[in-house]
Amino acid sequence: MSYLDFGALAKTPLTKQPFDYVIVPNFVKPEAFRKVVSDFPDVPGAGSHPPAELKIRGHFAELIKELHGDAFRKAVEEKFDIDLSGRPTMYTVRGFLRKKDGSIHTDSTTKIITVLLYLNEDWDFDGGRLRLLNNGTDLEDYVTEVPPVNGTLLVFRRSDNSWHGHKPYEGRRRAIQFNWVTEAKVVTKEQSRHRLSTRLKKIKSFFLPSAA
Repeated sequence: MSYLDFGALAKTPLTKQPFDYVIVPNFVKPEAFRKVVSDFPDVPGAGSHPPAELKIRGHFAELIKELHGDAFRKAVEEKFDIDLSGRPTMYTVRGFLRKKDGSIHTDSTTKIITVLLYLNEDWDFDGGRLRLLNNGTDLEDYVTEVPPVNGTLLVFRRSDNSWHGHKPYEGRRRAIQFNWVTEAKVVTKEQSRHRLSTRLKKIKSFFLPSAA
């Protein structure tokens, strides 16, 4: 089965101010969404977790395979008028937020395109809603707020003014971050960094099961 609605992505216009981005609600097809969520991997607390440290299986694994496929790459290339062929990819999984998460940033210069895919059934909280901002200092000066629900897709081109962040929230919040990056050594470095962090969280959760 196909998990992603490429037609909806094609029909959604690219917004170019204050930076290039596109938001597609229900990019994970509704009939596939619950299946993917049911196979969402267990993560040992907050932060970004690399796939090498998680049990990636079932419908979640099939969704990830589709994100890595040519159809998604070509759809993003066409939308952003960019050539991503030969560019390495990487992804991490998030299952929880800490109150300190969400500070304003632009993403590192090694990232070319950032993809965020949200896998929460509902969201009644003020915090944890990613805001795309006009500047790097004021979280209230935003152009849009992305609801982290129902397979919503956010794709943006990393730039010096691709400011984003969110109000504080602590608790469960499922998301996939997928990137095209400048070179292969970026993937090695970033995945190694996240792998160490995840292993430390696993050790902590073993001794303090309620810490997550």
